[in-house]
Amino acid sequence: MHNAEAEWKEYRDAELARATSVLTALGFTLDAEQPHIQGERFLMHALTTKSGRKLILRGSHARGRVIIKVTSDPDGKRELRHERECRRVLDEIRFAYGIFRSPEEILFSESNGLTISVTLFIDQEQAFLDRAVEEQFALTLAAFKAQESAHATTYEHYRLVEGTFGSIDADGYIRSLRGFITSIRTHALDTRTEMFTAVEQQFTENRDRIEQYCGFLTHVDFVPHNFRIHDGNMYLLDHSSLRFGNKHEGWARFLNFMTLHNPALEHALTWYVEHNRSPEEWESLALMRLYRLTELICFYASLLSKTEGDLHRLTKTRVHFWSDVLAARLENRDVDASIINAYRDTRDALRSPEEKRRQIGLH
Repeated sequence: MHNAEAEWKEYRDAELARATSVLTALGFTLDAEQPHIQGERFLMHALTTKSGRKLILRGSHARGRVIIKVTSDPDGKRELRHERECRRVLDEIRFAYGIFRSPEEILFSESNGLTISVTLFIDQEQAFLDRAVEEQFALTLAAFKAQESAHATTYEHYRLVEGTFGSIDADGYIRSLRGFITSIRTHALDTRTEMFTAVEQQFTENRDRIEQYCGFLTHVDFVPHNFRIHDGNMYLLDHSSLRFGNKHEGWARFLNFMTLHNPALEHALTWYVEHNRSPEEWESLALMRLYRLTELICFYASLLSKTEGDLHRLTKTRVHFWSDVLAARLENRDVDASIINAYRDTRDALRSPEEKRRQIGLH
C-alpha cells in the first residue's frame, strides 16, 4: 500500500471512530456502509479552491436522511466554515433569483476538536445523467443563465461577495495556467511540450477576451455529483467551489466532464453557445476549456507519485486520455469516439471494487 493511501486510511479510521461517538450522542445514526470514504477518495483534493481532509458520511436523524461532513483537520475545518459562509451569503443576496437552493442545515458544531456539518439528504427522483438529454440540456442551460445573472444582481454587494467567495481575473488565470503546465512537466513523463506551449500561447494572446467575461459568480466544479434535482429544483451540494471569475469557467468544467460522460449533451450545449451567443463568448468558452483541461491533466499528473499498481496505471491512462482531449480542443474538434470508448474500458477494468461502489449514484 502506498504511503498516501496508508496515511488516509489511518486518518479515516481514527476520525470515523471519534466522530461516531460524538454523532451518536447528538442523535445521529451512521449507515453501516460508507462508500464516500472508500476507493480513490484519498486522492481527491482541489487545486484552485479551499480544500482539506474531511469525511463525508451518510446517516439518519429524527428529521430524516442526512449527509454529514466531519473533520479534525485544520484545513478541513476552514473549508467547512467557508462553505457555510458561502451558503449564508447566497441566501442573503438571493443568488440567481432563487433558482439554486441549498440543503437545509440540521447541525453545525465545533467541539471536541471536531467540526461537524450536517444537512438533510436531497433525494432525487432520477439521477441527472439518467434523464433525457433534452431535460438535461434545459436544466443545465437554466443553471448557467442563473449564474450569469449573479454579475448584475450582486454588484451592489460586491465587497461582501468578493470577500466571501474570492475572485480571479485574466492575469490570475494566466499565472495558474503556467503553474499547471510547470507541474505537469515536473510530474509526467510524456509532457507533450509543444501542445502545452501552444495552449499557453493561445491563452496569453487572448488575455483581453478572458478578462471581458470576468467578474461573474461561477461554480468551478459544476458537475452532477455537486448538485441534485428534486421537484424541478436544483440544490447545490458544494458551495466551497463558488468564486468570482470568468463566467465560462463553470461551463468549461461541465462540458469537459460531459466529453466523457455524455457527449450528446456536450454537443448540444456547444452548438447552443456557438449559434446563440456572440463570437466573443464562444472564444472565451473555448479558452476556458483549454484552461480547465490543463488543470485536470495537472491534477492527475500530480497523483502519479502517490499511486501504485492498477491505480497508478489508471492514473497514467487518465493523463494520456485528457491530453488527447486537450489536443482535440486546441484544434477545435471533438476527440474521437474510439479514444473515449477505449478509455472507459480501461478505466472500468482498473478501478477497484471499492471505487466502483463509491461511484454508484454519484452522478
